[in-house]
Amino acid sequence: MRDPNNPCLFCNINSQDLVFDNNFAFVSFDSYPVSKYHSLIVPKRHILDYFELNNDELLACNDLIKKIKKKIQNEDKTVDGFNIGTNSGVAAGQSIMHCHIHLIPRRKGDVDNPQGGVRGVIPSKQHYIRKK
Repeated sequence: MRDPNNPCLFCNINSQDLVFDNNFAFVSFDSYPVSKYHSLIVPKRHILDYFELNNDELLACNDLIKKIKKKIQNEDKTVDGFNIGTNSGVAAGQSIMHCHIHLIPRRKGDVDNPQGGVRGVIPSKQHYIRKK
C-alpha cells in the first residue's frame, strides 16, 4: 500500500484532479468518498493542519468551500445539507499530514438518524436528548 505522506499526496496532486483552485488552495474530490461529491479543500502550502492556515489561506479555502458547495447543489438536487470538517492530529483521525477540509454532501435518508452530525466522530455521543 502506498504511503500518502511519502511523498505527500496533496503536494503531488495531478492538475487533472482539480475541480477548482485559486492562489492559495485547491479542491478535489475525495478518493474514498463518504457520499457522492465528497470534496477536499486543500491549501497549496504544505502545512500540517487547519490551525496552521494563515489568513490568506483561510479566506482562499473558505471561498473554495462556497464555490464547490454551489457546484454540487447545481449538479445534484438531492443534496439537502453538508458536513464540513477537518481532522487535526492522529488522535482526531488525520491520516494525510497535509491540511485538508472535508465538505461532505448529505441527503435526506442517507442515515437513519442524522441528529448530532459531526458529533458522530464519537458514536456514543452523536445522539443525545436535549435538556429542557
